[in-house]
Amino acid sequence: MQYIHDHFNYWIVIVLMMTGFYMVIAHKNMIKKIVGLNIFQVSVFVFYISMGKIEGGTAPILADGIDVYSNPLPHVLILTAIVVGVATTALGLALTVRINDSFGSIEEDVIEAAENAEDDKTSALRAGNRK
Repeated sequence: MQYIHDHFNYWIVIVLMMTGFYMVIAHKNMIKKIVGLNIFQVSVFVFYISMGKIEGGTAPILADGIDVYSNPLPHVLILTAIVVGVATTALGLALTVRINDSFGSIEEDVIEAAENAEDDKTSALRAGNRK
């Protein structure tokens, strides 16, 4: 039980990562896929922040008597990753709006059926022009 308590943050990362991955793979709704992608991103953020923290570490400021420093690089990288994640989410939502305008749905099954019907029409028209 002590092992779980000592590594609680890593267990949270695993649960969040698998939840987000499941949502991206299993759901057919594009909004749910974007939410799953965001949950997956948050799990990566928590993982990097957890690795960057050193128990007893202080800010990396040179001073007498301070021997243990926490590396600020993971935290800086996560700030950049948050900005990229927000931009990715915005792009995904914008594409979802455009797909909804074009196909009238954000469900993969409906979109795939509409594309197949359109391909069948195009193939029939091309076959008719050859004769």
